Amino acid sequence: MQLKPLLRKFGPKPHIAESPYLSLVSQTSSPGMNFKVDIAKTNYYVVASVEMGNTTTKCILTATNLETGKTYLLNKTVKMSRDVRDPKPGEDVFGKTLDGRKLTRNSVGEMVQNNLLESLKAVNLSVENDLNFVVRSTGVVAGFDSPDDVGEFILALADGCIQAKVPPKNMCPAMNKDNILARIRPYSFLDKVYFDGAVASTLPPVGSSGVEIVANEMEGELATAGIKEAAKWADVDFRNPCCSIDFGTTLKGRVTNDDVPYSKTVGSFCGLAGAIPDAIVRGSGIVDKKYGNVLDVTEKYKPGVITEVLKDKVIEDYAKMAHELVQIEVVPEGRKWYGSVPVNPKAAKTNGVVLIGCEVGENGKDLPRLNAVGEEVYKKHGIQTMLATLDMTSAMIAYRLLKTALDNQLISGKTAIGITGRAGITGNKPYLIVEKIGSLGIYDNPNDNVVFCDDGLARGAAVMARCMNSFGTPKHPMGGRRGGKCILADRMKLQNKK
Repeated sequence: MQLKPLLRKFGPKPHIAESPYLSLVSQTSSPGMNFKVDIAKTNYYVVASVEMGNTTTKCILTATNLETGKTYLLNKTVKMSRDVRDPKPGEDVFGKTLDGRKLTRNSVGEMVQNNLLESLKAVNLSVENDLNFVVRSTGVVAGFDSPDDVGEFILALADGCIQAKVPPKNMCPAMNKDNILARIRPYSFLDKVYFDGAVASTLPPVGSSGVEIVANEMEGELATAGIKEAAKWADVDFRNPCCSIDFGTTLKGRVTNDDVPYSKTVGSFCGLAGAIPDAIVRGSGIVDKKYGNVLDVTEKYKPGVITEVLKDKVIEDYAKMAHELVQIEVVPEGRKWYGSVPVNPKAAKTNGVVLIGCEVGENGKDLPRLNAVGEEVYKKHGIQTMLATLDMTSAMIAYRLLKTALDNQLISGKTAIGITGRAGITGNKPYLIVEKIGSLGIYDNPNDNVVFCDDGLARGAAVMARCMNSFGTPKHPMGGRRGGKCILADRMKLQNKK
């Protein structure tokens, strides 16, 4: 038993995609600045991903080389969502974060505006001259009455972008190729194919936008697209059929089939993810009991392999204790929320989507009971063992989600699996998850079919921006089947028929 942690560390290394940082010189910068690439003379497409989640609010700037399709990071500006200002008198509260912070359209807009401007300023870029596109998304769906209410939040995010002077044309698809900036116009295929809703060759659930099924479907869509781009850095062919899981505070992701030119969404994930280890940590007493989270701890401490070797059995026992409170299943019909996320299982069934959820009590009401796990493991064994328990707990969630997908015939040995989000990629989770996937018995070599990446959602924002304006890379395709060719010709045939 004690050899397993060593085998994880010294066995095959999981495929973890990490994009390098790139420095661009603004078109308005003074000559002689010490930057590597002049933005005015390149084929880089600069996109801002603006996202407000339950735990963090981010603005992540990326630059995609339109020749190779690879995306580079320019800057990350990350704030804690708990720091959003309180509602002012007269402001309507339209939602709240999972830990109860109340949100108004103005407070969200202000936080987004400040984050976007701070992120651009950090790399000496400007909204007016250097930013090509902005994609907005949110994982804050707790407290919403229905999946459709997420629209109000997206409008609040748009308000913040407009207040930061982002032109509306930089938040929606170009009508034709002439509307695209001359510098990057040659890389667009908008004169051959138009944006028809498929992002990275995957359609949302048939007959809908997907939001009718689960409130954070757009996040699942972006995470899937982002993992497809990230996989290019990790030598894994993460095309269709694929399964993406985003372990943010809430759970999102999707499963696709291998239809061509566009795959269909046949499965979707919802419910709780990072909120589960957050609840465990709050029991330790070393973070705020209401707003504290794992990020407050991992800034200072990291799990160690020696701890895993000496206390492997203890770690597994505490993870199993936590999982006694965790339900993972196909979301039952009749549920309006699942793990705080507004859902519509009936719409999922109608649209041929299997909705798989992760829950702690009904709608998360038993999350506080997980405090006891954190309290005991921390008092008896210390912080390193507690962190290792969090890793094992997340790995077991991944295993149970994938086992449910397998039991419902959504995945097979042909399926690529992608993991993103803080509760799925940090610490020793990648090693543990690959080990758990191996126990499913569907791959000869699990490691060749699994990829991990940070900021899947932000990467997906860059991919969506490209798809909206038909910036394809036929020599380095992102769409189509694993091992297959570019689908540009097939898309042209399909759209000509329409």
